[in-house]
Amino acid sequence: VLGRLAHAETADLDEALAAADSGFKIWSRTPAFERYKLMRAAAALVRERADTIARIMTTEQGKPLAEAKGETLSAADLIDWFAEEGRRAYGRVIPARAGGISQIEVKEPVGPVAAFTPWNFPLNQVVRKLSAALATGCSIIIKGPEDTPASPAELVRAFVDAGLPAGVVNLVYGVPAEISSYLIPHPVIKKISFTGSTAVGKQLAALAGQHMKRSTMELGGHSPVIVLRDADVERAAKVMAGSKFRNAGQVCVSPTRFLVDNGVYDRFVDVFTTAAKAIKVGSGLEEGTTMGPLISERRVEAVSALVQDAVQAGAELVTGGKRFGNAGYFFEPTVLSRVPKTARIMNEEPFGPVALMVPVDGLDEAIAEANRLNYGLAAYAFTRSADNAARISGGVRSGMVSINHLGLALPEVPFGGINDSGYGTEGGADALEPYFNTKFVSHLQVG
Repeated sequence: VLGRLAHAETADLDEALAAADSGFKIWSRTPAFERYKLMRAAAALVRERADTIARIMTTEQGKPLAEAKGETLSAADLIDWFAEEGRRAYGRVIPARAGGISQIEVKEPVGPVAAFTPWNFPLNQVVRKLSAALATGCSIIIKGPEDTPASPAELVRAFVDAGLPAGVVNLVYGVPAEISSYLIPHPVIKKISFTGSTAVGKQLAALAGQHMKRSTMELGGHSPVIVLRDADVERAAKVMAGSKFRNAGQVCVSPTRFLVDNGVYDRFVDVFTTAAKAIKVGSGLEEGTTMGPLISERRVEAVSALVQDAVQAGAELVTGGKRFGNAGYFFEPTVLSRVPKTARIMNEEPFGPVALMVPVDGLDEAIAEANRLNYGLAAYAFTRSADNAARISGGVRSGMVSINHLGLALPEVPFGGINDSGYGTEGGADALEPYFNTKFVSHLQVG
């Protein structure tokens, strides 16, 4: 037992709503430069406490300590970037058609925000929503992840210790459906942001729509990886193996369907499998561990069922495929070859350490398979051809496309999907826009 978690009841949510309402009145009137300074101070505290926060995260979530520290330091970078961007959230002056008239577009904070975050990246998913809200002058209620509650609490503690006024940030845990169904319709809340599964996201988006609440949705994915005949096959395999098994595959942008040209298929699978076999599975606190456990028994069972179904459908199990060890929620890094489209895992997000290898006959077939599912979060491709790269960037339907490297999730670039993977972005300059109302003021000067 690491600690005990308080579950918010209706009375607690009412307190949080009242606090967010009063906090918004203070924070929305705080000059952008003062908001910036406080956020930068909080980021500095996160960096100072990175070792402590990372150990807490690994203990409750399982990822290797190095990954947890990387996530913590990345959270500080995100805070800094949003703080800077908040200073530059300008309005504009619109030229008038007649003399004596001023026309001004003004950006105003939308109001208190309700944010719902998952367990797989306990800091990363909270900090994007929190930073965007604070940078724009909004207050926020965070419904944090019950599986990993302590590391988000440490993030919030850094803001409190930096001097954030009471009520601006509020953190609650509890029964997710009860909290979302109470917060989203409440008149105090003006915007929601959700990261999680497509099924739940659709329900919350529908609820927000019923009450005309603005929403940002970062949902599930089933990321394709196109590897063409002209690619650097060895490099592609090694890079994508590292990405596939990061956080035990429990990543929304995790590469999943590897669509590999027939001409290099066997070589790619061989190099990828060698990399998968070299991964050291174990406690995230142990030296040398490169992949930790899944989050729960339920995840182990779900991933096992998907692998078994794929094999029964005709896929070849190249390596892995089963639980690792007799204790904990460890699962072997798994590679499945020639997986048929009828297998469940080719249509459902596996959210685990399983790579699906599928041979394709050229780029057209690869793009067709990449676009077959209605997901559209992230896609990857490897080619030496500028023409092929252009066809991929224009032809693959996805919110994010990374070609020949891993180029996603930096603070300054967009982060979001399309179709069943959601809408809106939680990175880059556009991430601030949903937290603003645009007001137009037209003023005729009279004598």
